[in-house]
Amino acid sequence: MPFSDLPEHLCMPALRSFQAWAISKDEKPYVALRDPYALTKETMAVPAHIFSVIKRIDGNTLAEDIAKATKAPADQFIDLLKKLDTCGLLWGPTATKLESETVERLINEGAFPIRSSGSLGNTKQECEEQLRKWFDETEDPEFEQNILGVVSPHLDYLRGWPNYASAYYTWQQTEKPDRIVILGTNHFGEGDGVVLSTIGFTTPLGICPIDKDVTNKLVAQFGDGVTKDFIDHAAEHSIELQLPWIQHCFGDIPIIAALIPNPLVEMLEDDGSSRTTVEEFISALQKILEETGGTTFVVASADLSHVGQQFGDPRPVDEQRKFDVERHDREMMTKFISNDADEFVSAMKWHNNATNWCSIGNMSAVLYLLEPTKIELIDYRQACDEKGVALVSSCAMALL
Repeated sequence: MPFSDLPEHLCMPALRSFQAWAISKDEKPYVALRDPYALTKETMAVPAHIFSVIKRIDGNTLAEDIAKATKAPADQFIDLLKKLDTCGLLWGPTATKLESETVERLINEGAFPIRSSGSLGNTKQECEEQLRKWFDETEDPEFEQNILGVVSPHLDYLRGWPNYASAYYTWQQTEKPDRIVILGTNHFGEGDGVVLSTIGFTTPLGICPIDKDVTNKLVAQFGDGVTKDFIDHAAEHSIELQLPWIQHCFGDIPIIAALIPNPLVEMLEDDGSSRTTVEEFISALQKILEETGGTTFVVASADLSHVGQQFGDPRPVDEQRKFDVERHDREMMTKFISNDADEFVSAMKWHNNATNWCSIGNMSAVLYLLEPTKIELIDYRQACDEKGVALVSSCAMALL
């Protein structure tokens, strides 16, 4: 088949977001590619040298030109494009159809399936025992007044449990609120506004339901503006990883789950949809919560710095780099603790987010939403592998 006979989206192909990791196949280096939204169950494996060709697919270069520049045989390159398309890894009608089918299935099921939280254990009893063990190994922060909100990591449990446990410790003995708002980070999604979930989430401890009353009122006000990119939740872990801790403390309490964009990145409106800004969302949510009544707690699901070669740095993380990252983190945490969201965001902008904090959006949003009288740092940690390939820092904070 000549390139001229390809459908338009394959003639000028554009890659969607994907996850990639190195694997070995027949003792040769390969790269595994997977759609983070789980539009298909298939993981595509390509030889390492083919992955370098795939990275040339940028949405601005003709497929024929990519093949010529990389000296790829035309028929083989066309087969590669078709395979990428079948797996939902290219923008176009195939991915759109797969996305629509996935959204329809999720809405019909009424809850997202177990994903990242499954690492906690295979049974509810096993998970509860693990959470109790981690809490037993955590020092009581001994707050005298109720904590209305927390900043908790969304790092994997193996590396992040000390800060999860520190953040949620006090809520073990706290009277159950009526609902919890969870503000997440949109790591893989394409949505550049607030993205609200209209269905619940499944963890090994059961289904955590959505607060339908509050959520329906938000949808009624914003419509497509807050649900257009609903599929982003299918790829996201920052909300789900909070849920077992919340369920352990309060049972299957209803939640309002929203992904908050990065305030350092300007919104784009290129498809005719009017996304919901953080300011609009927080203002409406405050009003709806006030009218609804009851007690609402809030969680900002936030990791801090991401440095090292895994995140684009030229050199491994050494002791000096760890020291510099902590100094910067503590400077920025001090800005957050000063309880001025605008100043916090401005400081991050001034530093050009030098160490790649991934959750500036939900951390500033929790200040706007809760308007706390006091913020306290409970714990701070750095998780770094032995070779210094990646360092991720996180913290536990209480908003009172």
